[in-house]
Amino acid sequence: MKLTKHSIIDFFVITFATVMVAAAIYFFMIPGNIAVGSGSGLAMVLANFIPLPVSALNLAINVVLLVVGFILIGREFGAKTVYTSVMTPLFMGVFELLFPDFKSLTDDPILDALCYILIVSMAMAILFSRNASSGGLDIVAKIINKFLKIELGRAGSLAGVAVALTSAICYDKKTVVISVLTTYFCGVVVDHFIFGLNIKRRVCIISAHLDEIADFILHELHSGATLNEIIGAYDKSPKREIITIVDKHEYRRLMDYVRRRDPKAFVTVYSVSEIHYNPKK
Repeated sequence: MKLTKHSIIDFFVITFATVMVAAAIYFFMIPGNIAVGSGSGLAMVLANFIPLPVSALNLAINVVLLVVGFILIGREFGAKTVYTSVMTPLFMGVFELLFPDFKSLTDDPILDALCYILIVSMAMAILFSRNASSGGLDIVAKIINKFLKIELGRAGSLAGVAVALTSAICYDKKTVVISVLTTYFCGVVVDHFIFGLNIKRRVCIISAHLDEIADFILHELHSGATLNEIIGAYDKSPKREIITIVDKHEYRRLMDYVRRRDPKAFVTVYSVSEIHYNPKK
């Protein structure tokens, strides 16, 4: 595969997110006995009955689910997730060697759960934005998202609650409740981070210099735009309006240009969370 700037950036971003996931699991989930609904959570429960490290059991679970990911999600998703699915347990193994018998940083399972939610949610949002996954039940969440069109966080919650409930086999009732709640809120926070990463802006502009602004959108931002003929309600005079959808970086560039080109331009901005486009073949 030919290396490109984009693929190199992808590699480092995915690696960083994978380290975040492994650290959250080892330093917060395991010491707090929080069997979050994930492959790692299931591995933690199984470790009470199988004399293997959590990292080794997690790797075995990920390998099984990877086969499903390759078949149902596709080659690119599978290739990236192979890397994260292998590296997450390996990073956990490194932490096991560097920090053996690690105890909780907070000595409070609820605080451990909150720290886990924050770190893993950010990491999962980064991975999903790169069409990857941390492996385990994240693969199941991506499959549910693809075929049932359920938000990734909610899909992860549905898949994970069943695993979280398995903590009842070896932990007390309080731990079970914390595990289920952590699973749910982790999905909610993932949705928040994914929404923040994907949000776009619908910008509507009325200006005397609309042709120049349209040219900037098309040739500088390389974005699409629509021109509408409108009539002012007050003076009944015909006007033109341009509408475009841009991301956060493009929005800043566009607004800087509009302010310089026409300080009197009338601009309205709307938040857009999803775009569906089905061109005719």
